[in-house]
Amino acid sequence: MVSTRSSARWRDHGLPAEVTSFVGRRHETAAVKRLLSASRLVTLTGVGGVGKTRLAYRVAAELARAFPDGVWLAELAELENPELLTNTVSEALGIDDRPGRPALNVLAEHLRDMTALLVLDNCEHLLPECTELVETLLRNAPTLRILATSRHLLDAMGEQAFTVPALSLPGSDGDSPETSTQSDAVRLFAERAQAALADFTVTAENRDAVERICLRLDGLPLAIELAAVRLRALSVQQLLDRLDDRFRLLERRSVVPRHRTLWALIDWSHTLCSPQERLLWARASVFVGGLNLTGAEAVCSGDGIAREDVLDLVTGLVDKSVLVTEESRLGIRYRLMESLREYGRGRLAESGEEAAVLRRYRDFYRRMCAETLTQPSGPSQLNLLARLKLENANLRSAMDYCFATPGHVADGLHMAADLRNHWLSGYLGEGRQRLAQGLALHHTPDDARGRALALDAWLAVVDGQTDVADLLDEAEQIGRRLGHGVILADVALQRGLVALDRGDAETAIRLCRDAAEQHHVTGDLMGRIRAYLWLSSALTLGGELEAAVRAAEEGIALCEVHGKGLYRAHLLTMLSVPLWRQGDTVRAGELVKEALSFHRVLGNPRGIGLNLAALAWVAAAEGRYERAARLLGIFETFSQEPRSRRALGAQVAGYRHLRRYHQQCMADIRGALGDTAFETIVGRNARLDVDQALAYAMEEPAKEEVDAVGAAGNGARWPPLTRRETEVAGLVRRGLSNKDIAAKLVISQRTAEGHVERILTKLGFGSRAQIAVWISNRENEASGRA
Repeated sequence: MVSTRSSARWRDHGLPAEVTSFVGRRHETAAVKRLLSASRLVTLTGVGGVGKTRLAYRVAAELARAFPDGVWLAELAELENPELLTNTVSEALGIDDRPGRPALNVLAEHLRDMTALLVLDNCEHLLPECTELVETLLRNAPTLRILATSRHLLDAMGEQAFTVPALSLPGSDGDSPETSTQSDAVRLFAERAQAALADFTVTAENRDAVERICLRLDGLPLAIELAAVRLRALSVQQLLDRLDDRFRLLERRSVVPRHRTLWALIDWSHTLCSPQERLLWARASVFVGGLNLTGAEAVCSGDGIAREDVLDLVTGLVDKSVLVTEESRLGIRYRLMESLREYGRGRLAESGEEAAVLRRYRDFYRRMCAETLTQPSGPSQLNLLARLKLENANLRSAMDYCFATPGHVADGLHMAADLRNHWLSGYLGEGRQRLAQGLALHHTPDDARGRALALDAWLAVVDGQTDVADLLDEAEQIGRRLGHGVILADVALQRGLVALDRGDAETAIRLCRDAAEQHHVTGDLMGRIRAYLWLSSALTLGGELEAAVRAAEEGIALCEVHGKGLYRAHLLTMLSVPLWRQGDTVRAGELVKEALSFHRVLGNPRGIGLNLAALAWVAAAEGRYERAARLLGIFETFSQEPRSRRALGAQVAGYRHLRRYHQQCMADIRGALGDTAFETIVGRNARLDVDQALAYAMEEPAKEEVDAVGAAGNGARWPPLTRRETEVAGLVRRGLSNKDIAAKLVISQRTAEGHVERILTKLGFGSRAQIAVWISNRENEASGRA
């Protein structure tokens, strides 16, 4: 079972860092912790803006040490499709989709032996589904605990409820000034006011107004935070007067009392925005999982907002605390808090332009999906895959819109077909689900249906379901009817993969070779690369090892010319297999490590799993049986199956024809070490920290060794770069061209270019200057430690 404590470091699904201070809640925190010690399901309830999420995060963080298998957060506010609840929770836990089995069963099995805390945040719009989920998980995982937040109880068996109160308020008029300023509501107002106005303090002169503001806002944290921002333009007394005006207005409008406080502040925030800012707020509400500036410009501009004005308007909404900024590895993103998003969506519906904005939203994500097929060379391909993960909630929402809108189902099918690599990077089950949804709605025999059928067959085969003849037959009929060479070539390749999976090397070689030739004629680069990948594998299975090497090298050459890093990594692994079988274990091991370094950066457990298995084969062939056993243990770290079901075919779907090598390797290692030693070594290394495990697989030095070598400036290696790549990066920092680097290291210029390209890809950079700065920073850090 994967060590969840460490896997959080290569999958960003842990608790988010607190960007503002956590004020008060001492008694509430203690009470919830007591409830969790006695009950396996605790639900925090309360009105919007009362602070359920912040309290849940704080409790979870303080309890982290009590859960050796980790604290895991599934944020559900952005999930609009209840059918994807289990997928979303599985994604949070780092579990790949297994479409051949019910997703809930896979999730329950994964959690069965784990002592973990699962936080389900914002369940109110998914109550029936969340209830079924938590009851199933708690029934099957006896040491699991769940902390949920919701405006309503889940009504699940064994549920303990905790109603989150407002922050403590100033007491009676007889309280001392010291006591009143210690109330949590006043403390929160003072801290947020200081963030807006650096010299603000609660004084004898303004204390009464501050207390009355907190009382007027019922101690609701979100309302207090929104109000405190206004001190940039108003005095405390002016703020209080304006609040009184807003509440009188809402009382006349008969707003429900429990919503009145927060609604008053949001309504007021809206009033204080410029007309264009209000427009952008409403339009931005269609984004589900946040947005970046590019998305804002594409979807929110037009009809009253010039594209060049979007940045200033976004900045204005950030300053007014309407938009929240969040940093990601791909830059700054913006998010509307859920209450503000609900308000904005209501305003958008009232405006009469909701349909037009949703079309722009759909078109933006349709273009993003299409870019995955045409992405130019370089690190941008890796960045695009990372961006798709970041945008997954919006991709879901855009496809939902297509499938629900007459005349646009084909757009949704094209999106699903374009996302081939996204589905393969951890969303396999969701990909098949989306394709099936669209195919059930769209029966026209056009290219959208043909592409979707071919990809659905591909994903099924990758997941071990080889009975795809009906899908491929229909796809072929559509391809012939349309004269669509790409669809026909894909069908041939899929049939080749089925033959490969069944061990029919002769048929697989013929079909994969035909597919490669057809894709060459149609000019489909990615189809041709995939054909070389599976042709190499089929040739290896058939014992034609030299031909297998040539096919893999042809595919790698195409990847290097066009910057297709993901498939280059797959082809490097596939090339290592015939080399290993020919006895060239040194080169085979180097190729696998290079592939592993890519999958490690991407966080791709399927690719990592196959690379770990291949490294074990290489180590066993070299007589390094203890290392091979350790690698098999690490391989188990990345397995998504119970141990009784584990095998290379189960973990690395699409490569099941390699299982015989894996089984022979295990038998050889067991024979060399003995059963007891084999089991001990494998079991011990199955529990390693993920970073530590992968460092061992890559044969990286210990951190202390890296620090010492780096400080000495002698042959340092800066992960995730190899030693050679670190050396090349150092020469880039010195300003050498690729030609000069080649001469300096006595390698070909093409090899030097390949090193530089891989460095850019691994680090997510777009220029040589960024490499130079990165290396300089690492050397400075090492010098400082020395």
